[in-house]
Amino acid sequence: MKLLQTQALSKAIVLAMTASLLAACGSESDDGENGVAGSSGAPGEIGPQGEQGEKGTGAGILTRIATVPAGAEVTGIFLTEEGDLFFNAQHPASSNIETDANALAYNTGTVGVLEGINFNELPNHLVSLPVPSSDYERQTIQSAYGQYKVLGQTASDLGGKLPKGLGTIYNLAGDTEIFENHMPDFNGFIPTGEGKGYLFTNWELFPGGMSRMNIAKDAQGKWSVLDAMMVDFAAVNGTGANCFGSVSPWNTPLTSEEWVVNTSVDSTTNASWNDPAEIADDGLLAGMWALSENASNPYDFGYIIEIMNPTSAAPVPVKHFTIGRYEHENSVVMPDRKTVYSSQDDTGGVLFKFIADNAEDLSSGTLFGAKLNQDAGLSDPAVTGFDVTWVELASGNNAQIATWINEFNGIGTDQFVEGESSYMTMADVIAWADWVRAGRPAGTKYPTLANGGGKVTADKPMDDRAAFLESRQAARQLGATAEWRKLEGISIHQARVEEAITGNDLVADEVVKAAYMYIGIADLDKTMIDDEGDMQLSNRVKDCGGVYRAKIENDYSLTRIEPVVMGATYRSSLDGAERCDVENLSQPDNVVVMKDGRILIGEDGFQENNTLWMYDPR
Repeated sequence: MKLLQTQALSKAIVLAMTASLLAACGSESDDGENGVAGSSGAPGEIGPQGEQGEKGTGAGILTRIATVPAGAEVTGIFLTEEGDLFFNAQHPASSNIETDANALAYNTGTVGVLEGINFNELPNHLVSLPVPSSDYERQTIQSAYGQYKVLGQTASDLGGKLPKGLGTIYNLAGDTEIFENHMPDFNGFIPTGEGKGYLFTNWELFPGGMSRMNIAKDAQGKWSVLDAMMVDFAAVNGTGANCFGSVSPWNTPLTSEEWVVNTSVDSTTNASWNDPAEIADDGLLAGMWALSENASNPYDFGYIIEIMNPTSAAPVPVKHFTIGRYEHENSVVMPDRKTVYSSQDDTGGVLFKFIADNAEDLSSGTLFGAKLNQDAGLSDPAVTGFDVTWVELASGNNAQIATWINEFNGIGTDQFVEGESSYMTMADVIAWADWVRAGRPAGTKYPTLANGGGKVTADKPMDDRAAFLESRQAARQLGATAEWRKLEGISIHQARVEEAITGNDLVADEVVKAAYMYIGIADLDKTMIDDEGDMQLSNRVKDCGGVYRAKIENDYSLTRIEPVVMGATYRSSLDGAERCDVENLSQPDNVVVMKDGRILIGEDGFQENNTLWMYDPR
């Protein structure tokens, strides 16, 4: 069939603001009559001067560090060891016309950095940026500290350094443009010396992409782009919806494929992936088919991709099938260089853990899903936590899983049959789970087509492909909690965690006795508040979202997840910004833990101007 080009990116977004309801309680009673004034007594002796108390830190303070232009969400937060803070404006409104010191309008995807400020040396007490009020403030990036410098925008050739345009997505052959991507997400900086290095940026659409800009700053702290490239994903059959990410402890970017799986809470991969009518109607799906002249394989997408040799002339992407296939927001590697946590950004998502067989090698290991136990008698999101246990799914390696994926190659639109699936089915996953619970007995086979199996696996010997190709449903069938709603960015600070676990002094001016992984939740809705399953929260916070944390134990495991800061009460009876308080969180997306323990939080909320917050939990 003739390949279809993707539809233009829709610029319409829903605007809103976070809400907070402060309640105070007290009692009222009648005042009594005034009594007769007594005579003054003689002054007493002055007592000895007391010792000076410890300086307070202002616990639980939210500070507005920056705002992004109308229509945009805050993405790509990355803080370097030298204190440089990168962040992006994703999909700003095309109607923005105001320009600032960059002499650019913010009406397309924008990647940049705050100049003139070291974020590792900020004072304890900060000034909060006011809510934008003028057209200029609403249509540009405003910051309380530093000056925002644009490094690149969608389709820019960066002064001739990138002729095909920043974020522009081509087919695997590189000879046909599919579209211009307005969705810059994750930034990861790989230093190559003082004040210089490579900035990797995700571009989040179907298909996706990743750019690499070689950047440096001068003696005055001004950044410039020396050269640039789009990473070539042809060797791994392309990539899709590259969302947030992280940098591994061994300095390789980890980019996350999100929203490619196209599944729902109660189903596996969409059986209509190769339906010609569906492809014609869905521009995003059409984009995935436009990548190659060969038939599109859905199991090629939905993974964590490690960028090997990131500073070489030709970085090498490696898809780690071992960490599972689902809508990845991002993964974070613990200081043991083996334990990886990964979040699923979807309704009915799972928190996953992967433990590699060998340090700094994610190509083989064991995948787990988190089982949650909600605090008894509690349901308010601001105080309700969860105990965590881990359900083992399977062990595997990239090479073996790749052979399973390749069995789905070559399935074209001509093989689509209404009512049947060319891919794995729920019957396949349920049969796999029964097989695991039975101890994986030899001779077990996948269901036949007549019993609901998929065409590729029907009546073949059972294996562990379900754990890695349909990870959400595999985890759910074995008892893991598949009820998170928009489980977003997860983050640690490597040195803080290592100091807390080993006792080695790695963080200046303080002793870190406990370290945490922080977890952003864009909204606490649907499967989190439906009075079913393991998560049964109230709907008070709902779409305002919040941030959780999990203490990292000595073995780098997590046994407890608790709320840290929540958006305030969601007022469903109101419209637009009034549903949530602008002075509180509104749909937090990604989080970054700073060296001093403070947290940077980026919003993807309803309000006209989303905020980059700093939260001090101390």
